[in-house]
Amino acid sequence: MRAPETALELLTAVHRPFASELRLPAMSNKEDVHSRWRITSHYLEHDRRPVIPVSGEIHFSRLPRNRWEDRLRLMKAGGITVVACYVFWIHHEPVQGKPRFDGNLDVAAFVRLCASVGLDVVLRIGPWAHGEVRNGGYPDWVQAAAVEHRTNDPAYLALVERWYNLVGAQLAGLTGPGSNVIGIQLENELYDQPRHLSELKKLARSAGLSAPIWTATAWGGAELPLEDVLPVFGGYGDGFWVDADAPWDPTFRQHYFFSHQWDDPGIGADLREHLSGGGVSAPRSVSDLYPPATCELTGGMATAYQRRPWPAGRDVAAVANNKIGSGSAWQGYYMFAGGANPAAGLQESQATGYPNDLPVFDYDFHAPIGASGRLAPGFGLLRRQHAFLGAFGERLARMPSTLPDRVPSGVEDSGALRWALRSDGHSGFVFITWHQPHIPLQVYSGAQFRLGLEAGATTFPPNPVDIPPGTIAAWPVSLEVGGVRLAWATATPLTVLNTAGAPTLVLAAEAGIEPNLCFPDGTVLEGPATALGGGAYTLDASAPAALTATSGQGVLKVLILPAAVADEAWVLDSGRGRELVLSADPVWVDAEGRLAGRSPGTPCVRRYSAGDCRFEDVAAQAAVQGPARQSVPVELVRAAQPVPASFGSLAGRAAAPDGETIGGLSALYRLELPTPGRAAAGGMTELEIAWAGDVARLLVDGRVVADRFWDGSPWLLETSDAGIQPGSDVVLQILPLPKAAKVGVPAAAQRRRDASAGDLLALDSVQVVRWTDWREARD
Repeated sequence: MRAPETALELLTAVHRPFASELRLPAMSNKEDVHSRWRITSHYLEHDRRPVIPVSGEIHFSRLPRNRWEDRLRLMKAGGITVVACYVFWIHHEPVQGKPRFDGNLDVAAFVRLCASVGLDVVLRIGPWAHGEVRNGGYPDWVQAAAVEHRTNDPAYLALVERWYNLVGAQLAGLTGPGSNVIGIQLENELYDQPRHLSELKKLARSAGLSAPIWTATAWGGAELPLEDVLPVFGGYGDGFWVDADAPWDPTFRQHYFFSHQWDDPGIGADLREHLSGGGVSAPRSVSDLYPPATCELTGGMATAYQRRPWPAGRDVAAVANNKIGSGSAWQGYYMFAGGANPAAGLQESQATGYPNDLPVFDYDFHAPIGASGRLAPGFGLLRRQHAFLGAFGERLARMPSTLPDRVPSGVEDSGALRWALRSDGHSGFVFITWHQPHIPLQVYSGAQFRLGLEAGATTFPPNPVDIPPGTIAAWPVSLEVGGVRLAWATATPLTVLNTAGAPTLVLAAEAGIEPNLCFPDGTVLEGPATALGGGAYTLDASAPAALTATSGQGVLKVLILPAAVADEAWVLDSGRGRELVLSADPVWVDAEGRLAGRSPGTPCVRRYSAGDCRFEDVAAQAAVQGPARQSVPVELVRAAQPVPASFGSLAGRAAAPDGETIGGLSALYRLELPTPGRAAAGGMTELEIAWAGDVARLLVDGRVVADRFWDGSPWLLETSDAGIQPGSDVVLQILPLPKAAKVGVPAAAQRRRDASAGDLLALDSVQVVRWTDWREARD
């Protein structure tokens, strides 16, 4: 690893326009024309305005129906504008001829609910889906059918036609020119069947399904019928699908660099190799018909038995920032809200020929919104990026990406600063991502940028700055708001509040970097800022600072948030308009347009008043019941038995123990839970389990309701979702993790494993966490 360098020379980039003229493909322009959405070769448009959609994956069939609205409102509060979801055939028709679309399987109700919340939808209808589901989503009877699966075999197409007709019948009247179903993905991870994808599109349209945008996954060098589908890409910073002891793979590492290569040849490579004999393919390039779009940027990562990644919040946010800076026209995450398989036997496993065993139930995915409803650290970091896209996406969409004159030499390069420029030739944003997992970066000393724009060169900041590890930023250059131009800033725009008198530009300071701002000659700046000369100013970032900039063309208020305060910032569109709210806990907008949320104990929520230039407390109606946290008494019922080092393997991957083995060898603990309580209907009470071992299962009244592979993270379960009622018999099983077991866990978990004298088994604590629902009091 090369040592970080001091920027003895300027960090330079010269704006490069789009490589080709803007084109209008047939999709959404001539075929399946929509009233609000269309696609161009440079960007997407919503209501005839360029936009960068932000989609998040959520699986309605992996969540209780009474949690759907909660998750959707949280997603929207986090800046998600489009919901993506698989429609798993195996969930809906496990028994041939007995399809179900009721309860948690009601896809039509889910689409309608998304519309009522104000979210558009992309349906991923298969028939093969993957999604860590048994048979890739095929019911067993389809998997066993004497057909050539995933081809144009007429017998297979007849099965698919029947499935699409079932979905089409459910969604009758819910797709079309004015619908909130704006996208349909065909198949998944299909690499060499372009004609088959075209045939699937014909079948879907014949079934009554319609959308302005049809997509297909393009990673792995996939051959696609470009006249029929938009290629969509992904990017994961780590994955369960490589060997347990594998080093950090280059296909993961590449996502911590800015790049114009969108293909990730590593996604699905294990299945290609195991199921079809094909390994990693040469990456494909982006089509000049469409802009670069993503559908599977890492929101977290699933946990397989043999390898158990646990991405940190900055690991997730760094990949996302890199894709925006690299020119992303569509930010799509997988997963954004975790869940659980609806029944046993529906998970990907070696028993069905896959190389990896997944948990029977758990699909938390370490997502920004966990399976229990708890927010992960990545949620807040992504929320800031999405607020930026919501406010500046119309401009950014028109800005191609330019890589600097000097780029890192490869994924091993830890010395060259990682940055990119998106600009229209006159204004733009400098994206900086100085973070990666596994191999720490050092402070980058003396960063100073020189940008060649059509209006001339811009050099900033006047005094070079040090970039601390963990920096994820987008610094504006020649940003005009309200008739006032900000020449540059070393702070990231969060949003614009359109208040009476003058708009307010909200900037977020970067941790460890003093915020500097520069305005052109003739601009008068009032407020707590120190002049540096040449129109530049510096600020104390220890508390929010409000400034007013006045030029001959307008007045602009500027609010600078310290980094720690920005971590609690929410940008919400409520009945009052766009609002800036501070809260450490979840906040959203309810069906009446009022602020609502939940907190452990009394809520503490503040709203920014642009008129008074200060934050004010939000009057919240809440009924706090009992302590926010309460320890759960635990009784050891049976000590663990000796466990073997291996439970078998397939393709060199360790196999998970079966249910009988777990039940026979685990330590058993009886949990004496207090009576579950909640502040209001739809509230949340979590069981938080800190433990160490191999596999854990929770039994309620003798039935296994949840499971988890240990990776060092706490296990969170919503009590009512787990079926825990007053008087329930709740038993926790923990299987020890043998010293010699060939499973890969995160570094911190491995250190604990190494420190154990023998097989690892511990139950550190069990707590009940009660969340209080609240809503804003009426004026």
